Amino acid sequence: MGLSDLEEFRNEVGTTGSVCVKGGGTRWDVGGEVGQGVRVVSAPSGIDAYDPAEMTVLVGAGTTLTALAEVLAEHRQEVALAGPVGSTVGGALAVGWNSIRRQRVGFARDALLQAECVGADGKRFKAGGPTVKNASGYELCRLLVGSLGTLALMGRVILRTTPIPEWSLWLRGSVTPADVVKSCYRPASILWDGSYSHVCLEGYEADVQREASALIDSGMVKVQGPPSLPPHRNRLTGDLPEGAILDVAIGVAHCPEAAAIQCVDPAVKCIADRMKANFDPHRRLNPNRDPYSVPA
Repeated sequence: MGLSDLEEFRNEVGTTGSVCVKGGGTRWDVGGEVGQGVRVVSAPSGIDAYDPAEMTVLVGAGTTLTALAEVLAEHRQEVALAGPVGSTVGGALAVGWNSIRRQRVGFARDALLQAECVGADGKRFKAGGPTVKNASGYELCRLLVGSLGTLALMGRVILRTTPIPEWSLWLRGSVTPADVVKSCYRPASILWDGSYSHVCLEGYEADVQREASALIDSGMVKVQGPPSLPPHRNRLTGDLPEGAILDVAIGVAHCPEAAAIQCVDPAVKCIADRMKANFDPHRRLNPNRDPYSVPA
């Protein structure tokens, strides 16, 4: 995967007609269907360069998260991107959903250091910089994450990596999230189903075991991993729905049923529309998709 692949990708996107990128298709309907008559293209795939010492990796947006994770795991590193089996790097960035381990790995938007993209005019451009310590400036990469490909189509990206924790442990019990926070220093994840908490502790083994002991004394037990999450993500605005699981850190509920799309603040929508008009005045890219209806 290299510059020739990016040029081929640019040629496929072209300069006219509605177009979208499809990766693994695991969250294809998020934000709405693109509609009929939209050309579907694929982003380049493969790992172009990986520097464990600098904690950065250059990868094609069409690369699966599984393939990337296997390479990074050889050096006990990972990225703050998550998705179902078959998800791609570009898809995870476009959707912008944070991992349930966000408290440990960080926000998905912070994982993207640089993106080589094709714009609505068919030209290639580069956003961001190749190093973790970048000079201040316009944070175009942050706009791209969660935009559902409505601003530009990512072809190749540089991601920030983080160390895989020495020890990881999941616990389950009737301890409330508030009481978990009192007992632990920044747990990697707290999931709440209205009756039980699932808690992920990560870090050095001695620290994890010490915090786990306090929770076990409160009645929690060790489990193999997180619970199976319902398919729909909704912003929690009231009581937790029946059968839903709340990601406490970000206030997003994983629900059995999709909720009605919530209205976006008119001022925010105005700014978003102006931004879209500047990036894609003819609405070529992923038409009909609304990234502002999707919780992170």
